[in-house]
Amino acid sequence: MIQGHPTSGAEADRDCPVPLATLGEIYRAEPEDLPDLLDALPVQTRAKLAGYLYAKSHTHKLGLTVARTCGKDDLVKALGEIGAVVHGQAHLPPPKTVQAAPAAPQARKISLGGSGSKRSFD
Repeated sequence: MIQGHPTSGAEADRDCPVPLATLGEIYRAEPEDLPDLLDALPVQTRAKLAGYLYAKSHTHKLGLTVARTCGKDDLVKALGEIGAVVHGQAHLPPPKTVQAAPAAPQARKISLGGSGSKRSFD
């Protein structure tokens, strides 16, 4: 089966609370520029955007970053009960990194292929 693809460019998802251009700016923003971009959005739009991004596997982490800029009440108002979950996850402490145990000393390898002195059997 052959599927047709639109040739007029990308279309914004109907559920996305911001224009496609704004979403692209936020997605590509450097971490230090993101707060200024998000501050330009009304808080309810930001909360809806947090939920939109959170729901997608490839933007889940960005959704939590956006959620950190919203209050719990704003997230609950915009997203319902899941807003409280998103708020809670956004404010969890980062996971501790597990340090690898020091490597055990490597045992000397023994070769059965011969030694430095070769014997010849005649």
